[in-house]
Amino acid sequence: MDRLVTVALALVALVWVGPYLWMVATSFKSLDELVRAPAWPIPSRFRLDAYREVFSALPVWRYTLNSIVMATLIGVLQAALALPAGYALAKLEFTGKRVAFVLVMACLIIPPQVTFVPVFTMLGPLGLVNTMTALVVPFAVSAFGTFLVRQAMLSVPNELIEAARLDGAGELTIIYRVLAPLVRPTLAAMFLFSFVYHYSDYFWPLMMTTDDHIRTLPVAVALLREQGTGVRWHIVMAGNVVLTMPVLVLFIVAQRRILRAVTARALS
Repeated sequence: MDRLVTVALALVALVWVGPYLWMVATSFKSLDELVRAPAWPIPSRFRLDAYREVFSALPVWRYTLNSIVMATLIGVLQAALALPAGYALAKLEFTGKRVAFVLVMACLIIPPQVTFVPVFTMLGPLGLVNTMTALVVPFAVSAFGTFLVRQAMLSVPNELIEAARLDGAGELTIIYRVLAPLVRPTLAAMFLFSFVYHYSDYFWPLMMTTDDHIRTLPVAVALLREQGTGVRWHIVMAGNVVLTMPVLVLFIVAQRRILRAVTARALS
């Protein structure tokens, strides 16, 4: 039975990882080989020509740094602001608390494309287009993050908060020094989701940037497509492999930390 479960899980993993493996294999092919056998998964010879083309055509390191800085700032701000918001919705009593929670949940169903025009018309006159501020500030508050933190704080005993207040701790001390360590797995997962989403975001950086100095890597990779002469898919795939590498590294590191934090909390 255990062997059947292992085989089933391996097949499911192959379905998920298969497209990525095909992308990596395609990036090592030549254009002639790709035209002859586009679906063949293994290249006849591993070539780095597509990667050389990517790094020569684009300032990859600058675009990657822009993407990492943008996604990191958004993730940190979302975690920092979700803590007091989730604390208020979970542990404080105030008029309109249920209405506030319903509004937070309603924000989850509104895509950023809907709010693009009013946000753009607000940031444009302020001269914030083509700046890191325009890429970060509109996403500094996360309704999804607020919901996650609120749900995590519901499991924290109220006696712990009362004890901290009796010791003279203020509300900010309670939030960031007492409760934040307790919901660290939630914050880590929230940061991971936020980083992956905004690092890979194409729409918002495309609309808010026109200069190379602030452009992000997903927008730059899209420029690798050649219109009119056919798409050089091996180069596009190489660009996408470069694009995904920071996310894979972050996921491996964050996954280990999340598992350790969850295990420690379960044993405590």
